Amino acid sequence: MSFNYNVKNKGLYYPSFDHDACGVGMVANIQGEASNKIIEQGLTILTNLAHRGACGADPDTGDGGGIILSLPHDFFVEQFSISNISTPDLGEYAVGMVFIPNNEKDIKSCKNLIEEIIKDEGFELLLWREVPVKDDTIGYDAKSSMPLIMQVFVKKPAYVTDEDDFEKKLYVLRRRIELTSISLDLDSPDDFYFCSFSCRTIVYKGLFTPEQVADFYPDLKNPLFKSWFGLVHSRFSTNTLGKWKLSHPYRYLAHNGEINTVRGNSNWMSSREKIITSNSFGEDISKILPILEQGDSDTASLDKVFELLTLTGRSLPHVMAMMVPQAWEGDNAISPKLKAFYEYHSCLMEPWDGPALIAFTNGKQLGANLDRNGLRPFRYSVTTDGLIVMSSETGVLELDSEKIKTRGRLQPGKMMIVDPKQKRIIFDEEIKKELANLQPYKEWVDENLIRLEDLAKSSKVEVRDSIENLAELQRSFGYSDEELRMLLVPMGQNGSEAIGSMGTDTPIAILSNKTQSVFSYFKQLFAQVSNPPLDAIREELVTSLEAPVGCEQELFMETNLHCQQLKLSSPILTNEELENIKNLNKPGLKTAIISCLYSLENRDRNLEIVINDICEKVAIAINEGNTLIVLSDRGVTRSMAAIPSLLILAAVHHDLIRRGLRSKAGLIVESGEPREVMHFALLLGYGAAAINPYLAYATLDSMLYKGQISVKNLAYAVQNYKKAINKGLLKIASKMGISTIQSYRGAQIFECIGFNDQLIEKYFCWTPSRIGGIGIEELELDMLQRHSKGFTEE
Repeated sequence: MSFNYNVKNKGLYYPSFDHDACGVGMVANIQGEASNKIIEQGLTILTNLAHRGACGADPDTGDGGGIILSLPHDFFVEQFSISNISTPDLGEYAVGMVFIPNNEKDIKSCKNLIEEIIKDEGFELLLWREVPVKDDTIGYDAKSSMPLIMQVFVKKPAYVTDEDDFEKKLYVLRRRIELTSISLDLDSPDDFYFCSFSCRTIVYKGLFTPEQVADFYPDLKNPLFKSWFGLVHSRFSTNTLGKWKLSHPYRYLAHNGEINTVRGNSNWMSSREKIITSNSFGEDISKILPILEQGDSDTASLDKVFELLTLTGRSLPHVMAMMVPQAWEGDNAISPKLKAFYEYHSCLMEPWDGPALIAFTNGKQLGANLDRNGLRPFRYSVTTDGLIVMSSETGVLELDSEKIKTRGRLQPGKMMIVDPKQKRIIFDEEIKKELANLQPYKEWVDENLIRLEDLAKSSKVEVRDSIENLAELQRSFGYSDEELRMLLVPMGQNGSEAIGSMGTDTPIAILSNKTQSVFSYFKQLFAQVSNPPLDAIREELVTSLEAPVGCEQELFMETNLHCQQLKLSSPILTNEELENIKNLNKPGLKTAIISCLYSLENRDRNLEIVINDICEKVAIAINEGNTLIVLSDRGVTRSMAAIPSLLILAAVHHDLIRRGLRSKAGLIVESGEPREVMHFALLLGYGAAAINPYLAYATLDSMLYKGQISVKNLAYAVQNYKKAINKGLLKIASKMGISTIQSYRGAQIFECIGFNDQLIEKYFCWTPSRIGGIGIEELELDMLQRHSKGFTEE
């Protein structure tokens, strides 16, 4: 049986669900002394991680294996000599390791494109080299999908000043080639891929079992092929087919685990592209966008952003601490300066969250970082003769016990760096201390980050929110007696959700004869196979409800203005807290209120037109300098219906991403519709920074008055309700292995059952909807019918 390795969305299969669980290892000479023995030891580690890899129906076709190495200058000197080319000094040339579709037409097109852009960017093409391979050592399926593997050598342009600048120019060159290749009429476009293009590192990888790598690439056994480190990866693809390009390592890192928030991370990165004005790339900035592309895996996305942030001036540990921070929010053991470092960077970027061990290198340093939960092990041994071995498990390389200097394991949220320039290992405490002192982060945070609890209370606001037409609004928003009795009473009374059985026998919304809320068409995804959920109760230290909201600044710079945001301790807002936000008018913090009502008296304007108008109003408000947008459905009457809160939020969220404005403002939902935990999770998952469920609070007030809740006052009931929702949100996020609400925001960890492709594409982009269903017209009819029921005399 032959597999199709280039499948797209088809039937019930979605490539976005592709994940893997793997083995990662590295070996390095701490003094930076390069040798072929290091490569041999790295490949031995890889072979000993074979049980962490996998294969499919063809036992000789693995899910992927590979190694990243420092550039083997001595070996390439020999290759230049064979081709009668004058050998440049180390650092004066770069090598691109490229997969090219293996047919004559595509080979010609790809090579012509590469040569054309190399010339256009001011580089000199030195050499094309076809990498020798032994394809009889790999399986039938791997061989049938194998690309042509080439190396392209370029000389550093005269205008490039140093090695770091050279790496940036190579990045621009590669991105131009990658983006331009989209327009080529290739028979196998997915097979065109740069494993690496650097003056420091090179990647040898493919669709192998771990033990096949060394035999497939004879280069690796050549005595002149030397490296001071070897970073290896054995891939286990849990629910997808293997591909040559999906093998690790990537250009900067190898990864064991899952980035569960990658959909949201990708959305936010896309929105930040329009505010990139960094001098790091100058006019070249337009050549590298988009940073991420649809269909990138979680590791590929992580690698691309890590690469970009490193090339724009931050150190390897700085970027890693920024993208995958330790659990700092509730840790009083870390210094105030380090806490300020993390809090500052939370205003720049949300964490890339999930159980993940990440090994990384730029050729000058080698490092590893463990996520805040520590759910992926990483052990290390250091010998007296300057060797360090690190791996997903111990025992991957036989070492003389008498030479073992120290052994240990990477702790949750910790990092370590091997720096051959300093000829030593730098451990987490020293790394974090240096990061904390890079800028006056604590001073910036103290002066610019506004905390919601510190805002002066508005004299206009009372806790009580008397709503005269409460029963009408409850019917209009779809409240039921069962929800009031089974959901709101326990939350208002006890501060927790009612205890119930696991699972549900509720029919799916699309098959119901009754009108359904938009919420009911979505199902929460959960951690599965190799992706462990968290215990949000026992692991309280690593979970967090805190998140900043406001306007983001240029990602490649660091100034005091970057933390001019509002810090929320919870995404659930009381009426008082929302009123304080509405009245905000501080530097960098200004609020606009956008009505999300639908007039029944103007039926010439259908729901789609009204939503488009609201999206336009939001864009105008942001362009006028508002950094907080409140989407409000207050004011529902017989002639004014509320647009479903999830629909209008998702519409605005994705419209702003398309416009490049999403990072300029935070979205806050003021709605009578959300009342149960799943509703709040959906709103957060589709981009809301905070939610004010005003009708739920008014309902609690009514229950308190009727004696259905026995607490001392409404404020107490509201706090109980908030507590229950907060606990429920952490529970839902933890099921997917996500620790922080900031990471969960916009992550869209849901699938939809019953919406057609047009509805998904416009309002809920990238959400799986595998069986199709209704469109915007049917949602409009449901909305009107539900509203009419609310204002019908009974």
